[in-house]
Amino acid sequence: MSESPFGWWSVIPPVLTIVLAISTRRVVPSLLLGIVAGTLILNFAPRNVAEPQPAATAVADTKPAETAATETPATEAPAEAATKGTLASWIVDLFEGHLWHNLADGDHLRVLFFTVILGMQISLIHACGGMEAIVKWLSPLARGRRSGQVLTYVLGLIIFIDDYANTLLLGSTMRPVTDRLKISREKLSFIVDSTAAPVSGLALVSTWVATEISAIASGFENVGHQLGGEAFTIFVETIPSRFYVIFMLIFVFLIAFLNRDFGSMLTAERKALVEPPGKPHGDIDHVEVKQGSVWHAFLPIGITLLVVFTLLIQTGLAGSDIEQLNALTGWKYWATLFGNGNSYIALLYGSLAGLVTIILMSQFGRLLNASEIQKGLVSGFLHVLPALVILWLAWTLSRLAGKDFLGTGTYLANLISDKVSLGWMPTITFVLACGIAFSTGTSWGTMSLVIPLTIQTLWAMLGDMDPAAKVHDPIMVASIGSVLAGAIFGDHCSPISDTTVLSARASDCDLIAHARTQMPYALAVGAISILCGTLPLGFGAPAWLLLILGTIAMIAVVFLVGKKVEEQPQT
Repeated sequence: MSESPFGWWSVIPPVLTIVLAISTRRVVPSLLLGIVAGTLILNFAPRNVAEPQPAATAVADTKPAETAATETPATEAPAEAATKGTLASWIVDLFEGHLWHNLADGDHLRVLFFTVILGMQISLIHACGGMEAIVKWLSPLARGRRSGQVLTYVLGLIIFIDDYANTLLLGSTMRPVTDRLKISREKLSFIVDSTAAPVSGLALVSTWVATEISAIASGFENVGHQLGGEAFTIFVETIPSRFYVIFMLIFVFLIAFLNRDFGSMLTAERKALVEPPGKPHGDIDHVEVKQGSVWHAFLPIGITLLVVFTLLIQTGLAGSDIEQLNALTGWKYWATLFGNGNSYIALLYGSLAGLVTIILMSQFGRLLNASEIQKGLVSGFLHVLPALVILWLAWTLSRLAGKDFLGTGTYLANLISDKVSLGWMPTITFVLACGIAFSTGTSWGTMSLVIPLTIQTLWAMLGDMDPAAKVHDPIMVASIGSVLAGAIFGDHCSPISDTTVLSARASDCDLIAHARTQMPYALAVGAISILCGTLPLGFGAPAWLLLILGTIAMIAVVFLVGKKVEEQPQT
């Protein structure tokens, strides 16, 4: 196993970023300082001369953005060598060689445009009243406490395209229904919060998918392996190993359907039976929406899905060996087909088709005028802007930590390969992602930061294995899935998380009350995710069996620890 050209210096940028993000709870400044530290090390720190010189500066970089990141010159040009180690070379390296390079990359631009367009689409769907119409359409099905909770849960699954849209819409529209059924605001905010990020994180088309796929692709690019459309395949392969996400969705249904609770949630629910929630406090931002129909949500989202899967199939066929593809059957055929497709193109044009659809519907139905459409587009852009900045800076830091520059993953692999078994990596990455997300309150920032480092470390730990086999190695896939799940676990437990705050706000629930009542449930599911998920999976247990065992464990917990809300506590 080769060594990092900068040794222990290579871990300073990501560690500095993580420590600052945890201590300040500000992800963007922390990422910026990590990038500054990385470029300073590249330009001024001593390096291991036995290793090839990394492409630390882009003074003479005239290659296309898509290929320049993967090529490392064996020697430096005389002019470049003459300016290295100066303030001028560092400034050029910081802004042109890294920040601008990652912003100008073709695939990165497609991800950013897709996220913006989908955010605009969601904003206009909400302004037309499409999502609210779905909720009103189904709300008469809520006739009792059990059906009210299950309906809220089902609606949370339906509004899969964005976690913010889920929390803000579901909480505010279902609150009168749950109040009437004497369901506590704490329970409402728990259901809203627990069906927001988990559903959007698993959905094949959502505001999350581009971030997740991009982080995966970035990690493999930084070890010199170009995934292309295969990043979508890896994303799908991680789904069975995202134990916390899957278990939480099952757990919410069990709690709702069995009408059993425990801990502080049981106290809140029993209090709501005696003292039903009062009127809203009036500090929630109610957005005035038009009286649209369910088609103002179903049609644009349906068009988006149709175009995405059509383009995935078309680009997959164009990029496949037809004879080899036709030799496959069942899920292997479709996995290979979608894997060879261009997911960036499919997501970009799918979201654009959906945006055009909702604009045309709002015009023909005379729901929104030009000014209202403009406001909706701006609102949608501002909604996703923080995520765009985090994505850009996380890409930059990830590339800096890659093998062509600092070699952070190689150094970490050398450090822990003799001390940590590969089987422990899914659990380690799950706990690490949880801790960072809990402390920073951001699952997106956690995924974008930890996934590339995880891939780089495991790539080195897997040694001389064939690169194609490394990509699909069970430990590699499971560890990536564990990061995606752990980021959401930490986000659920964190009182400073954006979705935690929004869920409480939209449900008109006290933030601390929401965090206090949700914490025992999240910790219970997190413990089951480790004991019945990441630990045995790392040592060879099949994921399908672990999903069954984890479900059985959750049923046991709900029955053994949980109590019927209507039962009077013994005195």
